[in-house]
Amino acid sequence: MNSQNLFKRGVSVSAFTVLFICSTLIVFAGQPIIWETGSRAELLKGESHGVSITDTGVLMLAPQFKQLFNTEQPYIWSTAVDGQGNIYLGTGHDGRIFRVAADGRGALLYDAAELDVTALAIGRDGVLYAGTSPDGKVYRITADGRAEVFFAPPDKYIWALALWPDGSLAVGTGDNGKLYRVRAAGAKPEASLLINTNQTHVMSLAVTAQGDLIAGTDPGGLVLRISPDGKAFGLFDAQLREIHALAPAADGSIYVLALGEAAATTRPQTTANPTPSSDSSVPTASVTITAMDEVSGALQQAQAAGRSRSDTANARSAVFRILPDGGTDTIWSSSSITAFAIAPALHPGSVLIGTADKGRIYSVTNDGRDTLLLQSGEGQISGFIARAGDVLAASSNQGKLFRFGNDVVGEGSYESPVRDARLLASWGRIWWRGEGNVEVQTRSGNGERPDATWSDWSPAYRDPAGNQISSPRARFVQWRTTLRSTARSGSWMEDVSVAYMQRNVAPEVLSITTLPIGVGLQAMPQAPADPNIESSGLDPALFGAVAQIPPRRLYQRGARSIQWQAEDRNGDTLEYSVYYRALSEKTFRLLKDKLRDNFLTIDGATLADGRYVIKIVASDAPDNPPGKALSGERLSEPLDIDNTPPVVRVAGPPQINQNMVRLIFDVEDATGRVKRADVSVDGSPWSPTFPDDGIADNARERYTIDLPLAASGEQTVSLRAFDSSGNVGSVSFTVRR
Repeated sequence: MNSQNLFKRGVSVSAFTVLFICSTLIVFAGQPIIWETGSRAELLKGESHGVSITDTGVLMLAPQFKQLFNTEQPYIWSTAVDGQGNIYLGTGHDGRIFRVAADGRGALLYDAAELDVTALAIGRDGVLYAGTSPDGKVYRITADGRAEVFFAPPDKYIWALALWPDGSLAVGTGDNGKLYRVRAAGAKPEASLLINTNQTHVMSLAVTAQGDLIAGTDPGGLVLRISPDGKAFGLFDAQLREIHALAPAADGSIYVLALGEAAATTRPQTTANPTPSSDSSVPTASVTITAMDEVSGALQQAQAAGRSRSDTANARSAVFRILPDGGTDTIWSSSSITAFAIAPALHPGSVLIGTADKGRIYSVTNDGRDTLLLQSGEGQISGFIARAGDVLAASSNQGKLFRFGNDVVGEGSYESPVRDARLLASWGRIWWRGEGNVEVQTRSGNGERPDATWSDWSPAYRDPAGNQISSPRARFVQWRTTLRSTARSGSWMEDVSVAYMQRNVAPEVLSITTLPIGVGLQAMPQAPADPNIESSGLDPALFGAVAQIPPRRLYQRGARSIQWQAEDRNGDTLEYSVYYRALSEKTFRLLKDKLRDNFLTIDGATLADGRYVIKIVASDAPDNPPGKALSGERLSEPLDIDNTPPVVRVAGPPQINQNMVRLIFDVEDATGRVKRADVSVDGSPWSPTFPDDGIADNARERYTIDLPLAASGEQTVSLRAFDSSGNVGSVSFTVRR
C-alpha cells in the first residue's frame, strides 16, 4: 500500500481489511503472555517519526515534513500568505513579525511594541495588517517593513482580522466582544462598530468564497454570519466554550474548531505552569494546556472505545462541519487532546487538525475517520497555510515553520509504548503483518522509562511470521519498527505481537481469619463454567468475570471455621492445604488438602482441648508443570479448642431465713473461662444471673441465688453456665419446706 495514495484520499484506508484488535494482555495462567499492539489507540501512545497511523492501526510512511524557518520565538500566534507566496508569522511574547519567502529564507519584518501579534491579514494591495495584544492596535505594514497604526480600538485584545471582498478590514476584539469594520479612505481610515455580539470575545474570523463574513465567539461558542450592515445570523451554537478557528472549504462548507472550558485560550490562568511573560494580562493560549496534553496519549484508548465523537459534553476540543444547507456534523472530538489549528486538506473531503498532542497533525475525513498524519516533535501545531501543492504548518514551543505535501519520506520509524511485564520475564517471539521493507527491533530493561540502564536495540528482525527476541530478560520491553520505501510499493505494518513468560512467583497467603465458635461455613452454588472453554485453550476471562458467591454462614455446634485470602502475581489458579499443630508440639498434621475454596469448617470435637496453630499452604500446581510449582504459607494466630463443659456444683445446703432461701453454686471450667450463667425456678424461662464478684471472667466463679420461699411443697432451682467456647454445664437443686 502506498502512503502517498493514502494522503491523496484524505487518509482513508480501503484497499484491504484490517482486523481491529485492541492492544491487550492475553493471559493463560502458567503459559506465555501475548502482548498484542494492533489498535490505533494503543499505537498513539508511542512515538512516531516519519510514520503515519491510520484509523485502523496501520503504520505507513508519512508525508515529508521539512523545516523551513525557525523564528527563535516561543510562539507563533498568527499566519498569513500573500499573492507571491510569502509567509508572514506573528509571534509572542516579543511581538515580532517575520516574513518567509517561498524558498524558505526568512527575516524579521517588524517588531511591535506590544507583546503578541495575535492576528494577520493580507490586503488586496499586498499590504500586511497586524493585530497586537494586549491593549493592542492594528498596524498597516508595507513590504519594506514600515508600519503605521491603522486602527486603535479601546478593546484589550485583537483576536482576529479578515478582509471583505471590497477591501475593508474586519477586526474581532475582546474583552467586549465587538466586531469593527475599517475602510481605507484617503489618508485616514474610517472605522465603525459593525456589531456588538454580546459575547466576551470575537475569537476567529473568516470570509467565504461567497463573500460572507463568519465570526466565532467566546464564551458562548457561537458561529455567526455577519452581513455588511451588521446583521448577525447564528449558524451554529456549539456545546463547547470557544470557537478558536474557522476554515471555509471549497465545497461551501465551513470547518469549525471549538475548545472546551479546560482548553479555552481566554480562560483565567489556573495551572501551576508560569507564563513566560510577567504581564498577567497576556493571553495564555499555549502555556495552560501543554502539561495536560503530555499525558493525553494514555487517555485516548478509553475515549476511542467508549465515546461517540458526537458526544462533546466533556470534550476538550472538537471539529464541526457546517454544511452549505445549514446542517452541522461533528467530525472529530477528544476529551484529552487540545487542537489549535484547522485547514481543509489538499484533497477534498477531509480536514487537517493541528494539536498540542506531541505537536501532531491529524487528517480527518468528513465521515470521521482520522489518521495521525505527522508528529512534529514540537510543543503544538498552532497554524496552517494551504499553498499550491503543499501545506505549511506553524508550531509553538518552539515557533517554527514546516512544509509537507504529497511526497512521502524514504524512511520512518515508530517506537511502541513500553510494556510492563510486572515481573522478570523471558521473551519469546515477535511477529506482525506487513509488506515492503520493514524491520523491527526490541530492547528491554528494569526501569519504567528507557534510559542508559536499558539494553541496546537488538539486531533487526525481518520475518513477519516470527523472530526470536534477543533482548535480555527484564521486566519492561519495547519494540521499534523502521519502514523504508521500495521501488514497487510503500511499506506498511500492523498487529505486532510479543510473547513472553513471566518468572513464576510463589503465591502469598495474605491473611487468615478465625470465626467465632459455632459459626459454620457452607459453600454456595456457583455459576457453572462452560467445560468447553478450558479444553479449547481460550482464556476464561475473555468470556467475562465469574462472580464468586461467598460461603453462607450457619450455626453448627462446636464448629471452628477458618477463612483466608491469597494472591498469585502470575495469575495462576491456586489450591490449598490446611495443617494444624498444638502449641506444645512441633509437627504439623494435615487437616485437608487440594482445596480450591478459601475457607474450611472443622468439628472442634475432633481435636483435644488445647491451643492450636493453623497453617495454610497455597500452591500454584494446577497451572504449572510438575517440578515447577511454587507455594507460600502463613500461620494463624493461636486457636483455642475447648470441648469440655464447665462443671456446676451446689456449694452446701440451702440457707433458709423466714420466707427467703439462699442457694450457692460454684462453676469451674477446666480449659477456658466462665462466660455467663442463667437461673430457672420450677421450669420458668431462663434469666441471667451474675457471679458474686459481679463479672463472669474467671475459670472459677461463685453464684449466690436468693429466692422467695414457697409456702409449702418443693421448689426446683436450676443453674446453667456457659464457657467462652459455648460449652454448657448445669445442675438442679430441690428445696423442700
